[in-house]
Amino acid sequence: MHRYALRLEYDGAGFVGWQRQENGLSVQELLERAASRLAGGQPVASTVAGRTDAGVHAEGQVAQIDLPGAFAPETLRDALNFHMLPYPVVVLQAATVAPEWNARFSAVGRAYRYLILNRHARAALAAGRAWHIERQLDAEAMHAAAQTLLGRHDFTSFRAAACQARSPLRTLDRLDVRREGAFVVVEAEARSFLHHQVRNMVGTLKLVGEGRWSADAVRQALEARDRSAAGPTAPPEGLCLTAVRYEADPFQEVQAGVDSAEV
Repeated sequence: MHRYALRLEYDGAGFVGWQRQENGLSVQELLERAASRLAGGQPVASTVAGRTDAGVHAEGQVAQIDLPGAFAPETLRDALNFHMLPYPVVVLQAATVAPEWNARFSAVGRAYRYLILNRHARAALAAGRAWHIERQLDAEAMHAAAQTLLGRHDFTSFRAAACQARSPLRTLDRLDVRREGAFVVVEAEARSFLHHQVRNMVGTLKLVGEGRWSADAVRQALEARDRSAAGPTAPPEGLCLTAVRYEADPFQEVQAGVDSAEV
């Protein structure tokens, strides 16, 4: 068997999330169905760096699959993309990796972006890609409050009730908030996140942006270690998994080959 790493982008709006479920089509099912076509109809299992919820998007998701045949990265990418038509899921890059490499456990960092459309008019082009909030938000105050969450903490207050992680301890490396025109952009980075952690942090920071909470209130919510002490869960459509990081990027050699071919 040959193991391959895949970098994917997808629009999560039409899926029940990454993971297979009985109530609808998942990104995982679509990818594995396409991969099975390349394995002579044999079932193909995938492992993903981060399971996204229904409605959550990705522009840098990473998954792994094992196939009986050897494929050139570009051939595998194009074949999977063909078999996933017409759904909004695309393999951006494919790479051959060692048998012990794991898309989830080999990852050393994950990055997310959350978009808030902050204007009176509802979304048209950004529909399904951003949380529409009419009330003017103070992005600078949100950023200042976000810095109280940096570092290693017990994030129980920002953890979904259904979270299956063994420990609520996580190290938040980055949580930046800035305004870009009508958008408020929140960017978060950590080795790993708890279920709904980013959306719960965004929902809490919204209260700060509206002037209803202070930075100290956010700190107190964190210290409470109680989900009911923090703010609401932001809707899924504004969230996008932007990158998964590895000590040795499995796609770097593939990209180097593409760059040299373009010279």
